[in-house]
Amino acid sequence: MSLCLALAGGVLRLAVTGFTLSWTHSVERVEWWERWAVTPAGLRIEEARVRGSGAGMEPPEGARRVAGGWDYRPDLPPLPELVLAASGATGGGWTLCAAGECRVIGAEAGPPVTLSRCAGD
Repeated sequence: MSLCLALAGGVLRLAVTGFTLSWTHSVERVEWWERWAVTPAGLRIEEARVRGSGAGMEPPEGARRVAGGWDYRPDLPPLPELVLAASGATGGGWTLCAAGECRVIGAEAGPPVTLSRCAGD
């Protein structure tokens, strides 16, 4: 499997079966983290974590309180793609980590960043 990132400068292909995304909520300044799998059906979220709470950040049913935050397993079907806005107004982007490497994406104002399973996999 491979993950394709459609960025302003083109498409980046990563030969991975999973990745994590983390970011800081633009208003509440709380860290969010998600672990995703790249599957034949699309991108499947496997685990999520939010370190704190605030407006619009209520923990979902089944979430466990851990170290000042909430851990949970979203029950969602695989997505064909994940679209991340890149407004440049949030003070940072997303940190995407895969295969032992991390990179910040979507930090600057520009077109959205789209993540998907690469065609042909």
